[in-house]
Amino acid sequence: MDTTFWDEADRLLIRYGAAFTPRIIERARGAHVFDSRGTPILDFTSGQMSAILGHAHPDIVATVSSSVASLDHLYSGMLSAPVVELAARLTATLPPPLGKMLLLTTGAEANEAAIKMAKLATGRYEIVSFDRSWHGMTQGAAAATYSAGRRGYGPPAPGNLALPSPNAYRSPFRRPDGSHDWEAELAYGFALVDQQSAGSLAACLIEPVLSSGGIIELPPGYLRRLREMCDERGMLLVLDEAQTGLGRTGTMYAFDRDGVTPDILTLSKTLGAGLPVAAVVTTAEIEQICHERGFLFFTTHVSDPLAASVALTVLDVIERENLVERAARLGAQLTDRLVALRERYEVVGDVRGRGLLQGVELVRDKKTKAPADALGSAVTSACLERGLHMNIVQLPGMGGIFRIAPPLTIGEDDLHTGVDILEASLKAVT
Repeated sequence: MDTTFWDEADRLLIRYGAAFTPRIIERARGAHVFDSRGTPILDFTSGQMSAILGHAHPDIVATVSSSVASLDHLYSGMLSAPVVELAARLTATLPPPLGKMLLLTTGAEANEAAIKMAKLATGRYEIVSFDRSWHGMTQGAAAATYSAGRRGYGPPAPGNLALPSPNAYRSPFRRPDGSHDWEAELAYGFALVDQQSAGSLAACLIEPVLSSGGIIELPPGYLRRLREMCDERGMLLVLDEAQTGLGRTGTMYAFDRDGVTPDILTLSKTLGAGLPVAAVVTTAEIEQICHERGFLFFTTHVSDPLAASVALTVLDVIERENLVERAARLGAQLTDRLVALRERYEVVGDVRGRGLLQGVELVRDKKTKAPADALGSAVTSACLERGLHMNIVQLPGMGGIFRIAPPLTIGEDDLHTGVDILEASLKAVT
């Protein structure tokens, strides 16, 4: 059966990225997915970094079943109670200026809307984002994405400028003591932006933790200084918290750690706990300006009641089960385990991230930090053989970076089992 399945997949499907994981997945529950032979595989990526409540959470199942049977989709010019209720609930979790919500379905769509709003509100068109960013595959979001997918599709949208990602492990900007000089790096980056700008800087669109960029965490103080530099230039600050929002990093939003409020916030992935739900949240002032200037984002699934009902359930479960605090607690345990691996293994060059979004960078050796591409692939395969699904990011000039993002509901035993499997795989391969 497996051979026939893969032959049919090769014959019928458009390939859209790396090779598929060589298992046919039939069902999923909790922190595990199960293949066609019934083999449980521990899911250390929460699906596509999304299923923060695990798979088939009973509350989500009940909500979807009820909503599909009663009110799932409407004409985009109609409104239902779940959408307004979600706007109230979601904005109540955010600093007061962020009081207006647009409900959508994907992260790329949310970033697309945010970019359009930033351009419309400022009357400018230049968007600054990190050189390891990933904001989506649609035209505007893809133009602000630098980590992959830029070549072969013609010119990106005009006005996109790159800022160096503050990678403390590999940045050439160093203080005399060897520590990462992010202040100099940020100043240098914006000097380049200013030099390239055509005088139309609209917004800076960034992730508080670059996930597809290799789990690069903004140093403490970085976001506040970035906010100041945006304000100096009349730019809006747009934060993409697709993967970091709703408790993943041990605070409700990653920006909470820094006490810096964005002008526009985009959410997706975690907001739907694995289902297609996304949102843009902004201030009443920005919304008013955009409305007066004719803001248009009339899509098939804007303000869908099913998406709103799912997001409300996600907020309910996060609050009821104290998942934000749980992510911080389990994240501390995960950090301790990963740091121990770094101390024991020459090929574990760096450990970074926070909460239940952490990264392990593999290198050939700690001294040279030479990328270890083949090693990463081998460890990934060894993990899968032992019942753990891991995702490794391979970027030019960087080692293979494992992204570890299990569900916030994962049991402590399963969390430690996953790290045990990772260590066993490292031993077997090295």
